[in-house]
Amino acid sequence: MVASTALLPPHLSATDVMRFQDQVTATGEETAQAVEPFTGALLPPVPQSSAADVALAATRGRIAQADWAARPLSERTRWALRFGELLVSERDKLVDLVQWETGKSRIHAGIEALGVATVAAHYGAESAGYLRERTVRSGVPGVVKARVSRHPKGLVGVIAPWNYPLFLAVGDVIPALVAGNAVLSKADSQAPLTLLAARELAVKAGLPADVWQVVAGPGSRLGQPIIDAVDHLAFTGSTATGRRLAAAAGERLISTSLELGGKNPMIVRADADLDAAVTGAVQACFASAGQMCIGIERIYVHESLYLEFVEKLATATSRITMGASYDHDVELGSLTSAEQLAVTTDHVADALAQGASAVAGGRARPDLGPFFFEPTVLTGVRPSMKVFAEETFGPVVALYPVVDDEDAITRANDTEYGLSASVWGRDLVAAQQVAARIQAGAVNINDGYLSAISSLSAPMGGMKSSGVGRRHAADGILRFTESQTTTTQRVSTPYPSRTKIYLAATRVVVLAQLKAARRKARKDIS
Repeated sequence: MVASTALLPPHLSATDVMRFQDQVTATGEETAQAVEPFTGALLPPVPQSSAADVALAATRGRIAQADWAARPLSERTRWALRFGELLVSERDKLVDLVQWETGKSRIHAGIEALGVATVAAHYGAESAGYLRERTVRSGVPGVVKARVSRHPKGLVGVIAPWNYPLFLAVGDVIPALVAGNAVLSKADSQAPLTLLAARELAVKAGLPADVWQVVAGPGSRLGQPIIDAVDHLAFTGSTATGRRLAAAAGERLISTSLELGGKNPMIVRADADLDAAVTGAVQACFASAGQMCIGIERIYVHESLYLEFVEKLATATSRITMGASYDHDVELGSLTSAEQLAVTTDHVADALAQGASAVAGGRARPDLGPFFFEPTVLTGVRPSMKVFAEETFGPVVALYPVVDDEDAITRANDTEYGLSASVWGRDLVAAQQVAARIQAGAVNINDGYLSAISSLSAPMGGMKSSGVGRRHAADGILRFTESQTTTTQRVSTPYPSRTKIYLAATRVVVLAQLKAARRKARKDIS
């Protein structure tokens, strides 16, 4: 086993790391080590799981799930709230881990850690309402009573990416567990320790250990065994990988929820508060070094504001402080891997070679660390350039002038993606009309991205190639359940012997239902 060469962050101990390593279901001797983004040093080795380990974890999870699902929902929601409290109390340790494995600045890692605690609070408070049995109108009111109840899927697979190893990974686990499922998570190879630390806290909060199983290893090895073992797959990652997983899940006819790629647009209308829009753009384009699925990569600015916006955004971007720090003295951290640095460098170099201009940034910063890249603002980007349509997933944004709202909407929608968007303008009615025409699962008015993702009572997900299904709100927990309709007939109604009479009576009932429905529709519309 190769030893770690990375220095421990301030709030972590070697004993902590050994406990986290023990959270993996792995019976062999194989280990793997990621690279610390700040320094390039080797992070601690993590045991690697085999396909047989996935099957073993799934068996353990299914056995434990029966007892977990049989417990009162109130017990599972109390667990979620205790878990959320532990996530807050252990925040410094978790933030250290997120920074150690992803290279984020402390402010961005801290927001992530607190964000997943709010997910625990939300489902701890709201799940009883989301999951309660409902009485619905039957086909024959007064004679037939119809009820709809929710039952857990059974074993839920969660595969989440390295860029938000707490919010995206654990944020999906919480509602799945509260709904009564067992969970089989795959720890991402770049950021496994963060997920393993969260799993330890979940058990400390009272979760039976076998109910949440974690395996570790490359997706090429574990993806298919996980799909073969689970009843639902929640995946967050690239569109290309999502398509392959969805196809494999389709062979088994299991359900999926997929949050995939994005090339998210921002529209700055002619009446926008320019300074506020610039501040919002800095936050939305460069948070977590641009490695955020809902971050902004394209900005369409009304031509009357364009030159001033370019100047102000370039100035604000050039003032962003960068560095490798476990304190709050820098605003922007590192890219997470050599792969992300390579894509970012390639996209910017390709754009500059074809005539685009970098009005801010544009360079890698090896003097700060192996994977640092300056926050970059590009102008003069054309369709032939990679950065125009491909997802960069780095601290890079392209600016474009537009003549009016119609032009902005058309260009914003000119993409295969539809995850998130942003619209800025003082006339809120007009801004809302623009937002309604954007093909995206979430549109933030006078904000870059945070207001939608933090509104946990509203669903979050993508249109078009940006995904299927939603996280958060009722959608975020109901996806992990099966609905069951139970009807109770109060009066015995034998099969009609006189079909003509039966059909005539049914016609009268149906016409009455249509008349009542028409009245209700007119009332709802008015």
